[in-house]
Amino acid sequence: MKTILFQGDSITDAGRARDNDANRGVGYPHIVSARLGCDAPTEYNFINRGISGNRIVDLYARIKADIINLKPDVMSILIGVNDVWHEIARENGVETPKFEKIYSMLISEIKAALPDIKIIIMEPFVLEGPATAERIDDFRTGVAEKAAVARRIAKRHHLPFLSLQDKLDAACEKAPATHWLVDGVHPTPFGHQLIADEWIKIYKRLRK
Repeated sequence: MKTILFQGDSITDAGRARDNDANRGVGYPHIVSARLGCDAPTEYNFINRGISGNRIVDLYARIKADIINLKPDVMSILIGVNDVWHEIARENGVETPKFEKIYSMLISEIKAALPDIKIIIMEPFVLEGPATAERIDDFRTGVAEKAAVARRIAKRHHLPFLSLQDKLDAACEKAPATHWLVDGVHPTPFGHQLIADEWIKIYKRLRK
């Protein structure tokens, strides 16, 4: 049985239970696990360890307990928006050079501990919405910087990169931003479905 681990912040957390791995929240991890678990019963063990509010430094701090000790076969990481948002809201974000340094350390240490693991790097994203509109230029600039880092990390470590900003931008041509992201950051059910669909596409290529 393969273990698939979803890691990240509140977008991944999505209301998951802390004491029951079967409750993976209401976001894209739930949708992905439902699809894969239906298509291949008993083949997978799904774990969601996203934590609301996490920045890259918070994720790195729990590398042992919430990643290495779980020994996942496949893992995806979606992180970066809080590194920007926390700076805008309370001057407690993570500057881009440090974000890149810690992210690279995270991946290097995971691969050293789990040589056979397959990792999907997911792109952080933002749209204009109730939580972001007042500082949308700062959000867009900051998140774009973190997204560029995520892309570099993926390339440096020869990992698949799941681009999401372009998918959401394209989706906004069909419906308003708030149809996809409640507040400019957190997905609606439709936004989570979009992310899950893209996640599964990457995973199917990775599995070949």
